[in-house]
Amino acid sequence: MSGKLYIVPTPVGNLSDMTPRAIEVLNKVSLILCEDTRTSAPLLKHFGITTPVSSHHKFNEHETVTPIIDRIEGGEDIALISDAGTPGISDPGFMLSRECRQRDIEVSTLPGPTAFVPALVNSGLPCDRFNFEGFLPPKKGRMTRLTDIASRDTTTIIYESPLRIVKTLQQLAEVCGPDRPASVSREISKVFETTVRGSLSQICDFFKKNTPKGELVLIIGGQQDNTTKVHKNKYKDA
Repeated sequence: MSGKLYIVPTPVGNLSDMTPRAIEVLNKVSLILCEDTRTSAPLLKHFGITTPVSSHHKFNEHETVTPIIDRIEGGEDIALISDAGTPGISDPGFMLSRECRQRDIEVSTLPGPTAFVPALVNSGLPCDRFNFEGFLPPKKGRMTRLTDIASRDTTTIIYESPLRIVKTLQQLAEVCGPDRPASVSREISKVFETTVRGSLSQICDFFKKNTPKGELVLIIGGQQDNTTKVHKNKYKDA
């Protein structure tokens, strides 16, 4: 009888966001696949999880998928976690999940933390329809994506690094217009969680003066949101 693949979200910041079910699953499976075993080690130790671990990340997933699938077909239950958040959301997971689907292997994805949901809700921008971009390409195809974002009537979500946030905000201000409403959230669920809201140009000016740390979630309003009143220099901490 074939085993099962569990997709298990882990906290993006506060360890209290780890669910009892996630802990239960990670304790009962025969193997935990980690994006980086060194990053996951403190989390597993904190919750007393002693299940064996193995690396599964974007640089080796082409080689590791088949052996993993063979073990699951042999009857083992295996769990996949990423460094933080839900695997498959801008993290490894899609390829393994797709192969399970193609081989009729059951996949159980637990609900849990992911950075973009609280950032979206906290932005104050429409949440009923949105596009998730993940990380934009650094060069090839980047301007095409930015132009597409500018033309949308829906809210757009982008993941960005602190090293590129100013450049990305500048480019978005050029294609979307400097007054397009937006927000940037950092350190989601951590002690220094902060959300900066305003127009693209205002937020860009803010980060030119205040270099951020940690990964950022950038939320951009749709075309129709250009009519939203933006208060100059009104930045609010979450």
